[in-house]
Amino acid sequence: MNTLGRIFRLTSFGESHGGAIGGIIDGCPAGLKVDINFIQSELDRRKPGQSHITTQRNEDDKVEFLSGIFQGQTMGTPIGFIIRNKDHHSDDYDTLKDVYRPSHADYTYDQKYGARDHRGGGRSSARETIARVVAGAIAKQLLADLGIRINAWVSSVGEISLNKAYQDIDLTLTESNIVRCPDPETASRMIARIEDAGRNHDTVGGVVSAVITGVPSGWGEPVFNKLHADLGAAMLGINAVKGFEYGSGFAGTELSGSEHNDIFIKTGDQVSTLTNHSGGIQGGISNGQDIYWRVAFKPIATLLKEQKTIDKNENETTINPSGRHDPCVLPRAVPIVEAMAALVLADHYLLNRLSKL
Repeated sequence: MNTLGRIFRLTSFGESHGGAIGGIIDGCPAGLKVDINFIQSELDRRKPGQSHITTQRNEDDKVEFLSGIFQGQTMGTPIGFIIRNKDHHSDDYDTLKDVYRPSHADYTYDQKYGARDHRGGGRSSARETIARVVAGAIAKQLLADLGIRINAWVSSVGEISLNKAYQDIDLTLTESNIVRCPDPETASRMIARIEDAGRNHDTVGGVVSAVITGVPSGWGEPVFNKLHADLGAAMLGINAVKGFEYGSGFAGTELSGSEHNDIFIKTGDQVSTLTNHSGGIQGGISNGQDIYWRVAFKPIATLLKEQKTIDKNENETTINPSGRHDPCVLPRAVPIVEAMAALVLADHYLLNRLSKL
């Protein structure tokens, strides 16, 4: 199961400490003008070593396109690409070859496959998300031509939260600081919290929030492949994600039906709603309002401190990992959340177009 999507499809390949991470994008329409610099800028938002609160693995993460793009535009054929791994310190993982790191995929991989790549987690490493960011950047360009925009930001780190509705936030400030929180004062507190976790050889989790504007009504399926279900599956498929909610989410359970219902209104030729508790999706189909959601990320499981565990022979032991790791995944997760949303929307755009032929 290395492929996402039904028409706009991404198949990714590669491991954290292998020669490269790569992907094949199929189903992208011909004639889309591709901005390679934009794709690289999206990768730069995700790459390691971009600040002192991220892992110091030194990768330039330059994408190399092998097929499917000619003279700056897509050809309608498979788009192949790779990003080479250059700064992998595999020796850092030698002591982990026969032991299972707590809350990692080590044990479950062995149970499923009977073998695993212990170097950086192999296929289960978040480094695989590079392929998603490349494909998502192309999907973003397809959607931008339709007037659709996707914005994500860090809304909480540990106990520190930006408790504002997205309408009250200046999202143009998201990239103005290293934690990617669009509120400068909250961002400073978040950075200090991540620094504190790093000093203590610990990690901290939090929440990424996101909003999509410009999606027309009518995208999505009424039974299986509901738009919010596909969006949720994409978010839950990101490493370290533990929860997803859209629209009013869990807080909406505290409202009565009369409070929660989104009343339809018509302004000129446009149908809209007085409120948007539904998060832009009703019955699995977009209704033309903003689509907004939240994604919960756990604290990174790799701690640079001693922990108890078991080895592959089920003997109790301890580990004390070395290497370079993020004390908090959130700043680098923002472009991944956006990319996954773009892939889902591009797929539903093409599915909706196909249904009308």
